[in-house]
Amino acid sequence: MRNDQLLRYSRQIILEQIGGVGQEKLLNASVLVIGAGGLGAPALYYLVAAGVGRIGIADWDVVDITNLQRQIIHFTGDIGKQKADSAFEKLHQLNPDVRIERLNLQIDSKNIGEIIKSYDFVIDGVDNFPTKFLINDAAVLFNKPFSHAGILRFSGQTFTHIPGGACYRCMFASPPPAGLVPTCSEAGIIGSVAGVIGSIQALEAIKYITGAGSLLSDRLLTFDALSIEFRTIKIKRNPDCPICGNNPTITTLQDIKLPQCDI
Repeated sequence: MRNDQLLRYSRQIILEQIGGVGQEKLLNASVLVIGAGGLGAPALYYLVAAGVGRIGIADWDVVDITNLQRQIIHFTGDIGKQKADSAFEKLHQLNPDVRIERLNLQIDSKNIGEIIKSYDFVIDGVDNFPTKFLINDAAVLFNKPFSHAGILRFSGQTFTHIPGGACYRCMFASPPPAGLVPTCSEAGIIGSVAGVIGSIQALEAIKYITGAGSLLSDRLLTFDALSIEFRTIKIKRNPDCPICGNNPTITTLQDIKLPQCDI
């Protein structure tokens, strides 16, 4: 580790749970963040600041003025830019040492396997159910740990999947019908909730890499911003889970189409 790195990361190196060994692990680690939006923005900032050596940013969207209320990695002058490019500009200024890979593409069943296999940890920062389930399925099939999160209005939730533990489908076997659950553009979101949950996702990745503390594996953390209450719910691997169960029915990756809501 160079002298300038010892200074840059000194406040975490002095932590007993991190130390020089943990910092070296971070410098040699890689994290893929899928979605450079409300969740991905704070997660990316903290991962790059912590010195994770290689970061992938996967996002095909462009910056819109409505994003700026919560997607703090993008500025007013970035409107119209690719989100991955906009994020890269800020992150490179924050820590030029970090190798940042921009993936200006839409994640699908054909490319996700090839993309995630070279990363140590994956962060789900997307805002739609089909991609969330695809990330889960790819992580299970390729034995990759990942952090799931979801936010809406004044609430958020997150958990960490470790290979062999409970996955997203252990809680929700399939996506809800189209239109049943409102999106942030329909129901609203307070930006600070994205900051809280996205920061926890970055922390989970850092803890996984360094071995510090315990992870949110087999536990779902929920957050109610109106009452400032956190709740942890124990979850178990479902032996009948369609992808990580004893007799999985999902053995290949497929793009998911939401069923239509009859309500």
